Amino acid sequence: MSPIGVAVLTGLPVSDTASQGLIEDVSGPTIQKIINAQAASTFVCDYLECVPDDVSRIQSVVKKWAEQKDIDWIITTGGTGFGVRDLTPEAVKPLLEREASGLVHLLMSTSLTHTPLAALSRPVAGTIGNTLVVTLPGSVKAVKENLEALLNAGLAQHAIDLIRGGAGEQVHNKLAKDAGEKPREELTPPQHHHHHHHHHDHAHHAPQPRSTLSHDPSGSVSSRHRQSPYPLITMDEALRLIEIKVNRLEVETRPVDHNLRGHVLAADVSASQNVPRLPSTSVDGYAVRSADPPGVYKVLTSQSHSISQPVPPGSVYRVNTGGPLPVGSDAVIMVEDTRLISTFEDSDGELDGEEKEIETLVQVPERENVRLPGTDVKVGDLVLQKGDIMKSAGGELGTLAFVGKQEASPHYILPYEQNLDKMQVEVYRKPIVALLSTGNELVDLQNPTTPSNSDWGGIFDTNRPSLYAALEGMGYKVVDLGIVPDELSLLHSAIKRGLQSADILLTTGGTSMGPTDLLKPVIERHFDGTIHFGRVSMKPGKPTTFATIPFDNKTKPAFALPGNPASALVTFHLFVVPALRLLGGWEKRLAQLPRLRVTLQTEMYLDPRTEFHRVVISPGPNGLVASSTGGQRSSRVASLSGANGLAILPPKTEQSPVKLDAGSEVEAVIIGELNSL
Repeated sequence: MSPIGVAVLTGLPVSDTASQGLIEDVSGPTIQKIINAQAASTFVCDYLECVPDDVSRIQSVVKKWAEQKDIDWIITTGGTGFGVRDLTPEAVKPLLEREASGLVHLLMSTSLTHTPLAALSRPVAGTIGNTLVVTLPGSVKAVKENLEALLNAGLAQHAIDLIRGGAGEQVHNKLAKDAGEKPREELTPPQHHHHHHHHHDHAHHAPQPRSTLSHDPSGSVSSRHRQSPYPLITMDEALRLIEIKVNRLEVETRPVDHNLRGHVLAADVSASQNVPRLPSTSVDGYAVRSADPPGVYKVLTSQSHSISQPVPPGSVYRVNTGGPLPVGSDAVIMVEDTRLISTFEDSDGELDGEEKEIETLVQVPERENVRLPGTDVKVGDLVLQKGDIMKSAGGELGTLAFVGKQEASPHYILPYEQNLDKMQVEVYRKPIVALLSTGNELVDLQNPTTPSNSDWGGIFDTNRPSLYAALEGMGYKVVDLGIVPDELSLLHSAIKRGLQSADILLTTGGTSMGPTDLLKPVIERHFDGTIHFGRVSMKPGKPTTFATIPFDNKTKPAFALPGNPASALVTFHLFVVPALRLLGGWEKRLAQLPRLRVTLQTEMYLDPRTEFHRVVISPGPNGLVASSTGGQRSSRVASLSGANGLAILPPKTEQSPVKLDAGSEVEAVIIGELNSL
C-alpha cells in the first residue's frame, strides 16, 4: 500500500487570529508531528493550513484537498463544540458523500473516557470521493487522545485502504493470525484442474468472471439464457455504481460567452479589477463639484470633454447611470434637480439641439449619487468558486462579465473595455453523447423504409428523437449513430464509431432476453467492457444496463436503455443525467435530479418493484400536488407527454396496502418545469 497522504486544517475558535499570524496554532502542528512519526512509508503529512472560522472558506479548502490525488485523509481540528463560532460540522457535513458513524462513535467514546465535557463535542466523519475526512476537537490533549484511537491497530490505514478500493487483506490476515486462524490467502484453493467428483454443494472453482455473463450471440437460439445472469439490484445500488465508475472529464479554457451555459468551473474566480473601476454615477444627471453653489453652468459631454481632464470652473459634465465621473468631480446632481437654460442652434453643426447650459437648483453634498471604485466588488474578491455551475438563468455568466474575468498577468490588468475578447475561464469539459437505437423492427421517422424481411411495416423509432431533444435541451452535443439492425458486425461498427467520436455511449433496445438482444454480449465480448449492472428492481426500466468500455487509453461509460419508449425516457432521467453531470464536473451531491414531496391527486396501485409513475406536478393550496398522466405501460410513451415529474411509489409487500390513496404523500423526481397556478 502506497503512503497515505494527510492534510490538516485548523478551525479553532481562535483561528481568525491564528490564520492572520496573531497567535500560534498548536493543534495543527501537533497532528502533523504525530502523523509523520508513524512507521516509515505509512503516512506523510505535507499539508497544514489555518483558515478563519467561515463555512465557505472551510468548504473551499476541504473540497480542494478532496480532489487532490496525493491527499487520502483530511483532518480538521477545532470548531466542533457549541460555541457560536464553532462551524466546522456545518461546513464539512454537507460535503460528505458517505458518513462514517462508527468513527464518530469511536471519537466520542474515546473523549468521554477522559472528560464528561466531551459530550458537548460534535464530530463528523465520512468520505468525499476517495478521501477520508475526520473532524477533531481543538485542544492538543483531545487531539492526541483521538489520534491514538484512530491509529490504533491500523484502523485509519485499513479504512483508507478500503476507500481506495482495496480488500483490506493485510488487516484481515493479521486479525486471523491473532485469532489463531489461517489467513485468507491460505484458505483459497489452488486453481488446478481435477476430475474427482464431489457430492456436496460447494466447488473448488473461482467465481465466474463478469465478462462471461452474457450469452454467446454466435450460438443457437436454444442456447440463450432462460434466466438473466445479472443480479437484480436496487436503484440506490445502481446510482452508487455510477458515482464510483464515472469520472469527470479534463479541464479546458473557454471564453466567457453564452456557450458557457451548463459548464462547471474548474477553478475559483476572483475579480481582476475593482467594480466599478472608476467613480461612477448611480443616476442620470450631471457630475459636479460639491462645493459649487446652485447656478447656471455650461454642459460638457463625452464628445466635448475627456474624463481624464478636470472639468473647468463654471461647467458640469453630463452622465448617464453607470457612467464614470471626470477627474475633479465628487458628486452627481439628478436631472430632476436642474432646469434647461439654452441649447445649441443650427449654426453649431453636430451640436444642434444639444444642451448648452443648465441651472442647478440645489447644492448636492460630496459623494451624492456616486459609486466609489470597488463598492460592488474589490479586486481579488472571490466571486465564484470551483464547482459552481454556469446555469442557464444567466446569473453566473453575468457575474463573470460583471467582474471582468480575463486571462491576463496578475501584475497587469488591462482596462475592462480592452479585454472583452480575452475573457476566459477554466471549466470541466462537457461530454459529447453518441446516440443509437437498435432493432430490426425500427423505422426512421424521416426515412420510413420498411425493414427487410418484414411484412408488417415495422414501428417508428421514437427513442432516438426523444432522447436527442432531451440531450440538446440540456446543452449536450449529440453524435447521431442512427438505427442499427440486430447484426453483430453492424452493431460493433456503430459502437466503435460512437466510442471514437464521443465521451459516453447511449443506446436503446437490445437489453432483454431475446436471442437478438446483442448489447451486453457485444460490450463484454467484443470491446472487453465491464457490465456493472444489467438489471434494476424498478418499474419501468428493469433491464437497464450500465457498463464501462476501455477505448483509446480511456474508460468510457455506456448505457443500454430498454427499448420501450417510456422505459427509455424514465431511465434516461434517473441514470444517464447523473452520469452526464458527473462527467461534466458536477459534485456528486448535485448529480441527481432534484426530488420534492408531493401529494397524490389520484389513487395509484403498487407494484412489487419500486415504480416511477409519470405525473404532472403543480402548486396546490397546501403545497405541490401530482396527477397521473394515465396508463403507465412501459411502451406507452404518451404517459410522458406533459409529465414533469416521476412519483416514486414504494414496492408492494405482504404488509403494505395494494395502492396509495389520493391524498398520500410521496417523493417525486423533478424532470421538467413546474406548472404555475
